[in-house]
Amino acid sequence: MDELVEYLESRGELALVEREVDPRFELAAVAVALQKQSEDAVLFRKVGGTKFPVVANVYGSHRRLCAMIGAGERSFAERWLELTEGRQSNPAPFAPAAACEPHVECTLGDLPQITYHARDGAPYFTSAIYLAKDPDTGTPNLSFHRSMYVSDGELRVRLGSTHDLASYQARAEARGEPLEAALILGASPALFLAACASLPIDDSEIDLAGRIAGRPLEMRRCHSIDLEVPVDASIVVEGRFLPNVKRPEGPFGEFMGNYVEVGDNHVFEVTAVTHRPGAVFNALVCGSTDDLRPLEAVTAARVYRHLRNTVPGVLDVSCRPNVMITIVRIRKQYEGHGKHVILAALGSYLDYNKVVIVVDEDVDIYNLEDVMWAYLTRGRADTRAMILNDIPGFYRDPMKDHWGRLAIDATMPWGREAEFARKHVPGADSIDLSEYLA
Repeated sequence: MDELVEYLESRGELALVEREVDPRFELAAVAVALQKQSEDAVLFRKVGGTKFPVVANVYGSHRRLCAMIGAGERSFAERWLELTEGRQSNPAPFAPAAACEPHVECTLGDLPQITYHARDGAPYFTSAIYLAKDPDTGTPNLSFHRSMYVSDGELRVRLGSTHDLASYQARAEARGEPLEAALILGASPALFLAACASLPIDDSEIDLAGRIAGRPLEMRRCHSIDLEVPVDASIVVEGRFLPNVKRPEGPFGEFMGNYVEVGDNHVFEVTAVTHRPGAVFNALVCGSTDDLRPLEAVTAARVYRHLRNTVPGVLDVSCRPNVMITIVRIRKQYEGHGKHVILAALGSYLDYNKVVIVVDEDVDIYNLEDVMWAYLTRGRADTRAMILNDIPGFYRDPMKDHWGRLAIDATMPWGREAEFARKHVPGADSIDLSEYLA
């Protein structure tokens, strides 16, 4: 993470905060305020109660995500499919070589204790990447889980029921055994993005991180548990999930924009904390662009993979400005093509496709204003929109708040494309205003 900070600073993509900030609300407030103005990351040099500098807003730029995976002229989805399908790749522009330096011991309480939202029950580690091994096969897994600070010896963690880590913990618990895991704070972009991936349970996200970086990751042994972690991890918290123990965790402001109330969740017993010299802590405001852009990008890539194998003419997929929407850009080839794409998209990822919109190839699918312009100007509002009632949403949605689907074919009427040709002002996109304005 410290190398990434230097890289962002060299590119003019890093804002600096020199004054001391309070980790309770103030740090998050500054990060969110900056996101409204810029896609720059921000480095807080002085944070109350800790010696560690904190960087935020690292992953809030789709353009930067594309650069991190070496997309070049391709879309994020196209490049992501190459990486997740295991095809050989060139290294991304940012792929520093890790130096194996001595790691310094500290305590959990020495780390930044950041409280993000007004009703959060305690400080949380929100960029928390857990590394664990399948207890049966030894395959390593990476995944994100919010982690509530209780004491220097205890975190409380929501594993969810569909994550591979939850399966690992359940199998270890069935044997009456704890599950060892390492919590990585301040990961390289390759590791962070690999942890965002949804791979088959037998595939290794560590291998994927190596493909993103363009080289196998250098690993080192943990101090107190039987695991290896990447050498370039800034901060590593070692420990184990206790079997048959759950304790209250929450409330917490989650990525959907509301609070998850207190619930009994897993207990992680901390056995060691180490950091690299000069380590930088990564803060992440859940539900902010820093959190949503990576989730949107990998979700869009998952939908893109399904569509590419199902219908022709699919050019790109976006899940912005919220992961619950899917916007598909196509090169239309026949009457009804847009509706075929809608049907395929609805079946691609049943958890998240609450709204599906299909547009022509000239529409910017990363700009919802442009997408809605296409819907509002290129045909009827009624016959091009479909409401599908009582379609289940999240796997665990007892109140059915995420049931139902809205589907919109915002493409031009077949055979009448010339009537909807988009106007433009020649040269407007290339004007250098400094040559005109005083």
